[in-house]
Amino acid sequence: MTTRTTAQGALDDTSSAANPQPGPDESDVPRFAPQWLELREGADASARASALLDPLRIRLANRPGRPTESVIHDLGCGTGSMGRWLAARLDGAQHWILHDRDPYLLHFASAGAPRVAADGSRVTVTTHRGDIGRLTADVLDGAALVTASALLDVLTAEEIEQLAAACAGAGCPALLTLSVVGRVELSPAHPLDAEIGEAFNTHQRRGELLGPDAITEACAAFARHGATVQVHPSPWRLGPDDADLTAEWLRGWVGAAVEQRPELSARADAYLRDRLAAAAAGTLRVVVHHSDVLALPRPKGGAR
Repeated sequence: MTTRTTAQGALDDTSSAANPQPGPDESDVPRFAPQWLELREGADASARASALLDPLRIRLANRPGRPTESVIHDLGCGTGSMGRWLAARLDGAQHWILHDRDPYLLHFASAGAPRVAADGSRVTVTTHRGDIGRLTADVLDGAALVTASALLDVLTAEEIEQLAAACAGAGCPALLTLSVVGRVELSPAHPLDAEIGEAFNTHQRRGELLGPDAITEACAAFARHGATVQVHPSPWRLGPDDADLTAEWLRGWVGAAVEQRPELSARADAYLRDRLAAAAAGTLRVVVHHSDVLALPRPKGGAR
């Protein structure tokens, strides 16, 4: 998970289940509760765009030199949910390098990492503690894939440009999933839905962060560097079976909106109580819209 704290619905790490927990020796590193990441893992897995896997598989199968092992960099890996989802969907031996600034999360990611690919080949894992801002083409040299989940919208335009440049320089594809696009649908509707949503989206754009504009920025950045870019929707669809996740998402979503616009506080408190009650009763349905991006740069030293 990224080093920045956000209140993003599908990316949210500020809800009560995910408040940062600084350790005594690493107070500068935000910590995100593994319980929150575990809570959302099933929804993430269901939402990711499987349609992007076929063109990715074709690219991996036709890598120059036919390497015996695919090296995959997982950026902001959190507890490793992306690896658990993707490794079993790709053939061939894989070596995953899990990147995160939080050693606590890297421990969980390593312990829970997949060991077997789709065809039974071996999957191995190493961890790397560091900031993705230091990612360069040299770091990615020889890599088969860069991947990330719930990351783009908490990056700046400069960071996305650097990521696109690094992938292009290494000829390395990127599969970047679950980036929010600024649209949420709740059913039944409530008069305050739109106002909360607008305040939340503004909160996501605080400072230089891109928030829901990240998908457009990422597609443009990769295209500028010569990549073929495909985008596919990947919405969360939360219903009665997802009441716990919906409740935590609501707390983070409303909380960010109020942080952005404190004058909403009184109305938002009543709104949140009503929405939490509906979620507990199984009568609330939520769609949190995201998009997944597959960027295929020109292979290093070869044709597209």
